[in-house]
Amino acid sequence: MGYQIILTAPKQVQIREYAEPPLPPNEVRLQTLYSGISAGTELTQYRGTNPYLNKRWDAERRMFLPGENPTAYPVTNWGYEEVGQVVEVGDAVKRVQPSDRIWGSWGHKSTHIVTEDWAAARLLDSALDPLCGIFSHVGAIALNVILDAEIHLGEFVAIFGQGVMGLVVTQLARLHGGTVIAVDGIARRLELARAGGADYTINFHQQEPAETIKQLTHGRGADVSIEITGSYDALHTAIRATAYNSKVIAAGFYQGEGRGLELGDEFHHNRIQIVSSQISGSNPRLQHRWERLRLNQTVMQLQAQKRLNLLPLVTHHFAARDAAAAFALLDTDSLDAVQVVLDFAKPDPVHSHFGVE
Repeated sequence: MGYQIILTAPKQVQIREYAEPPLPPNEVRLQTLYSGISAGTELTQYRGTNPYLNKRWDAERRMFLPGENPTAYPVTNWGYEEVGQVVEVGDAVKRVQPSDRIWGSWGHKSTHIVTEDWAAARLLDSALDPLCGIFSHVGAIALNVILDAEIHLGEFVAIFGQGVMGLVVTQLARLHGGTVIAVDGIARRLELARAGGADYTINFHQQEPAETIKQLTHGRGADVSIEITGSYDALHTAIRATAYNSKVIAAGFYQGEGRGLELGDEFHHNRIQIVSSQISGSNPRLQHRWERLRLNQTVMQLQAQKRLNLLPLVTHHFAARDAAAAFALLDTDSLDAVQVVLDFAKPDPVHSHFGVE
């Protein structure tokens, strides 16, 4: 029997067991090692604020329509930061073998079946810690943000939010030649940002970010700002901090009404362009070359080349069956937790700290 972590109602996490199906000849069975929890999208599901839970998505017209989604609960299709090990291969499989480690997205469940082609395209580099595999999709989202930002060598890049996604964006922006200004209100995250290559850090509890960024850039403002918290106040501050006729990348998952935006101020007077960055598509000029798999593979290659160092972002391990406590921690303790990981090999359902303390 396998088991899956499901959400039966807001803040109600349960374990559901399922029978293992037989394996077709050209497919591979994976046993999950680790599954990371997204503190953005998944918390909107956990809290019940995700629009898919409260509205109906019309896929053909690509718009939300009024009315509660009748199939909202239980939520079973959540979790997109997984790494596992091949435990069984079908009779026709040639390119993948038992003990190979595979990264990808298949949800918070103990096992998963994929095709040989899918698994072969996602083999984990043998030199990498298996835990690196949980960053394949998170890293792809961050890399997609960088493609939308179109950073040029020597430009000032202000990154608002240093959670997991913001910290990955910070490392990528530095790799791309940007002078990085990291903004957050949590000291631990700003320390991780500095370790990841941020040239300047701003604690918004101690300094007004927009004014400080103007000072750092000799009055001009950031060449590009990236807002990745989902806070409307932070988006407004990013607009204020950005140079005339320049760009703000809105990469956070914003919830509810846009309170905090004053669009008649700097947005209007400085001709600021706001670009939505979301993983369902890439920069229109690049999308024909940068499909999702390439984004995923690039992030994994950068980790293998030691140009990205993402393991320090992992702060907590929980036994997978203790998932309810893991989500509760992320929901209530943003000061302490960064990347929280569910460990499917950990038998004791008692959580423990891991990594940077």
